[in-house]
Amino acid sequence: MQDASSTFRVACSNCNLRELCLPVGLSSEQMERVDDVVAVRRKIKRGGMLFRNGEAFTSLYAIRTGFFKTCVATEDGRDQVTGFQMAGEIIGLDGIVNDHHSCDAVALEDAEVCVMPFDRIEEISREVTALQHHVHKIMSREIVREHGVMLLLGSMRAEERLAAFLLNLVQRLHARGFSQSELVLRMTREEIGSYLGLKLETVSRTFSKFVEEGIVEVKQRHVRIQDPEALKRIVNSQQEFR
Repeated sequence: MQDASSTFRVACSNCNLRELCLPVGLSSEQMERVDDVVAVRRKIKRGGMLFRNGEAFTSLYAIRTGFFKTCVATEDGRDQVTGFQMAGEIIGLDGIVNDHHSCDAVALEDAEVCVMPFDRIEEISREVTALQHHVHKIMSREIVREHGVMLLLGSMRAEERLAAFLLNLVQRLHARGFSQSELVLRMTREEIGSYLGLKLETVSRTFSKFVEEGIVEVKQRHVRIQDPEALKRIVNSQQEFR
């Protein structure tokens, strides 16, 4: 790994993101035990890899600050983006099934993660069943998200895909205390296109169409959603992916 791990300990009980990462309603004794889940924090520079495709799976990572993309290399050498992850979300679940990661995780900006060795999660889960239940919920959420993406790629037009993407992004950011209508895109238009199965020109053209119709305002990577109801109508009442 090119990024050195931080060596200081971290207490989940003092973290302002704990309600997003951990089960709620734990007793102080359980919280003390759960504090032992996190080994260290690790800083990753923008463009740096948290883990690579094929690398041995040892840990899950709770994103403390920053933004990541997960991607796989296609046969013709292009990067296919499979997801975007933000603070308060868990990354690395792909490695559980075969004990190896099946994608690359790349920081889209300087980031910090809490490293949670999976053997430690399993050990503590046996004592704190709420933690085990929470891990299962996170895995289930990932399955639901993947089904949503399949629906998105299989049956939606370009406008519907981009509208669903923006609604999903702003909803996740709002859960972290950010604005319901304004966001800064940490990913490029090309990366959005790769994720949504659209060409770069189609992404740019669709953004321009939304601007012309007064649905969004775009200044480089800053996006202001002026008419969220219009975006919801575009999605055609299909469920936005989580």
